[in-house]
Amino acid sequence: MSGRRRTGRAPAGGSDTPADPAVAAFGAGLALVRRNTALDAVPATVCGAAEDVCPHHPAHGWVVVTSNGVLHHNRRRRAEPEEWAWALAHALLHLGFGHVPAARGRREQPDRAELAARCTVVNRFLSGFGVGRAPDTLPAVHPGDDEERLATRWRRDGVPAEYADCGVAGGEPDQVLETWAAWQQPPEDWTLAFAHALTRTVSAAMDLAAGRREELGGPRLPQRPWERALGWFVSSYPLLGGIAAGLTLVADAELARAHGIAIAAVNAEAGEIYVNPLRRHSDEEWRFILAHEMLHAALRHGERTGGRDPYLFNVAADYVINGWLLEMGVGEMPEGLLHDPELKGLSTEEVYDRIARDQRRLRRLATLRGKGLGDVLGEPLSRGGRDGRGGTFVDLDEFYRRGLQQGFELHQRERGLLPAGLVEEIRALAQPPLPWDARLARWFDEFVPRPEPVRSYARPARRQASTPDIPRAGRYFPPEEVARCTFGVLLDTSGSMSRTLLGKALGAIASYAASRDVPAARVVFCDAAPFDAGYLPVAEIAARVRVHGRGGTVLQPGVDLLGRAPDFPPAAPLLIITDGECDVLRVRGREHAYLVPRGATLPFTPRGPVFHLA
Repeated sequence: MSGRRRTGRAPAGGSDTPADPAVAAFGAGLALVRRNTALDAVPATVCGAAEDVCPHHPAHGWVVVTSNGVLHHNRRRRAEPEEWAWALAHALLHLGFGHVPAARGRREQPDRAELAARCTVVNRFLSGFGVGRAPDTLPAVHPGDDEERLATRWRRDGVPAEYADCGVAGGEPDQVLETWAAWQQPPEDWTLAFAHALTRTVSAAMDLAAGRREELGGPRLPQRPWERALGWFVSSYPLLGGIAAGLTLVADAELARAHGIAIAAVNAEAGEIYVNPLRRHSDEEWRFILAHEMLHAALRHGERTGGRDPYLFNVAADYVINGWLLEMGVGEMPEGLLHDPELKGLSTEEVYDRIARDQRRLRRLATLRGKGLGDVLGEPLSRGGRDGRGGTFVDLDEFYRRGLQQGFELHQRERGLLPAGLVEEIRALAQPPLPWDARLARWFDEFVPRPEPVRSYARPARRQASTPDIPRAGRYFPPEEVARCTFGVLLDTSGSMSRTLLGKALGAIASYAASRDVPAARVVFCDAAPFDAGYLPVAEIAARVRVHGRGGTVLQPGVDLLGRAPDFPPAAPLLIITDGECDVLRVRGREHAYLVPRGATLPFTPRGPVFHLA
């Protein structure tokens, strides 16, 4: 366009012309904006007309931006370069956000509420963008709604005073819509240019953080195929993009050899996917492999095993996941992976029930880890002293649930339908989990039943007198001796146990046992050696607990003690309370459950349910 300069080039005076401080500050501000690659990619120009000729010259403000991509600035404004950089960035973001789209035909200017809402959204973005310095007069807090909701509310209720003048034109509109002339080139898409540039900037920053670039703006280092596959999920596949961004790829040939990982495996607790770098697969096959492992982690297949055989449940999950990925067209399935079209539409639990009939044949099948091995690992693999997340607790259930739910919403909006079984599992994950005490109460209901009264017409009901013509059966407990319910409590009393944990656990146990008319429970205290406290009234268990702290925790002798006790019923369930810092425990032939602190993991695969205390 004639009479205009490309953004980033300040006018230069002649050698004999004294430098104008206002012009110098504006040029320095433009230079600061140019350093931001996303803003510099917006194809805007600076108006070169004199202020008495320019129809949009802001006499009292900073900048006015028009829909033809021209920035009209106040040439007499005295300001620091950082302030100019912020004002110019504000104007360019109006272009980038699509607030002033270029178009032919008659244009209708935005109203006061819409102008204020757009400027508020731009200022909120700039507050975390790190370009220039914002004026002190701006409000410290910006509303979280988008511009459409803000404009609608402010049209109805009026624009708040603190947001009425948050633009860069000194109280006048800083956004002006102009008609694109017929003789000009087709209107430019400012939003698309800004979005592409912002994507490139964020990708470059992520590459620098991940070690894929040596410096920002430098050449991208060669990527290995599994790294390219992971990057594709982050940038182009919304369903698993959030999960992929939070997982760590570990490509170590020695680690894979030591743990028998043929192609890949995943540990959801550590947030790590282990790949064998010696295997050769195409980019499309690596996408399939990584998506397979991410779905294992996100759908919590390791936690859902319960009392089933872990390997067979892993195989069942492989059949289901591979069927989904083939249906969605994610990458290409490598040869040799498990797939059976006849199992389409079944859940993992249903597939497990079908395939568990022929365990001898299934033991010869191969997962991505190898033949006879599950690719869902129960514990992180040691990597030179660095285990998993370095001991920092992360609410993994919340991470996977939120990542998969948000990815599901984006995928539906942009990419369409998903397999019905996967949709059902994602929606099930979106439901908030039951609190630990409610799950414990259900466990008591199932395995510690309360005595039930008997109904008999030989004993009239208490309401019989009010309705003498209607016979009503009364309820009563038989006078003969009946067996009363009981259960066992194996209590870790080592020095690592928290008193808060003990208080919560024992309080819940006492209340549930009392509500089921359990007179006493068999209690065994364990730290370095077991101590049989015998049958204790449930309300007195907490008063008898003493944390000894005489070394490590060995719980197996306590389990064996109850198994040999002649006065402890073989069908009575066992509740094990520990902090997870114990030996490997095996409970055979008895229903049992574990109470552990939130975030703790057991050093073995538990057969019974695990309740995590909040």
